[in-house]
Amino acid sequence: MDAHGGGRSLGNRLNWLRAGVLGANDGIVSVAGIVIGVAGATADRSTILVSGVAGLVAGAFSMAGGEYTSVSTQRDTEATLVEAERRELREDPAGAEDELAENLERRGLSEGTAREAARELSDGDPLRAHARVEYGLDPDDLTNPWHAALSSFVSFTCGALLPLLAITLLPEGVRVWGCAAAVVAALALTGYTSATLGGAARGPAMLRVMGVGAATMVVTYAVGSAFDIAA
Repeated sequence: MDAHGGGRSLGNRLNWLRAGVLGANDGIVSVAGIVIGVAGATADRSTILVSGVAGLVAGAFSMAGGEYTSVSTQRDTEATLVEAERRELREDPAGAEDELAENLERRGLSEGTAREAARELSDGDPLRAHARVEYGLDPDDLTNPWHAALSSFVSFTCGALLPLLAITLLPEGVRVWGCAAAVVAALALTGYTSATLGGAARGPAMLRVMGVGAATMVVTYAVGSAFDIAA
């Protein structure tokens, strides 16, 4: 069971890392779209900077709030399942042990071995054993919505800082193209990383995120140019 728990912990860490990469990707694309769009309308550095900062703050809090809400629902579901197991163990321990043995049989153990394993597990920490085998949960380590919210907030902010800094620090003549190049390069990295973590083909993943980012910047720049307010 320790190995099982360790595997789940590793899987959780990989999921959080993948979510962090995707959050950074969202920050890059969202704020790049805003600052490129505003740059299409005006060359005023202050206006571009304020717009980008507003987009960063709004996006980071929106991402964190959405992640908190989503993961809170997941945690509530996990807590409900654990409580149901606790109640079943209290009211019908023999039936709960039979159910655990059946689950172990479905995982490939023979009937006799499954019965013996279920008995031994139930003699130790029955709640932990049932929760892990039946639901893949650790009653003492349920999903934490605050961790998820903080991870999303930080990853989005880190991603958003790249286009914001690029477009405000570069000279006016190369501002838009320099920012676009930095964004496409960063998206190539996030696409590569997310594909590697997910075990997917890296090339198509990189092309997808780079294509979405490039299309976003082209469209928002065109929209901004249509409202040209340059003096």
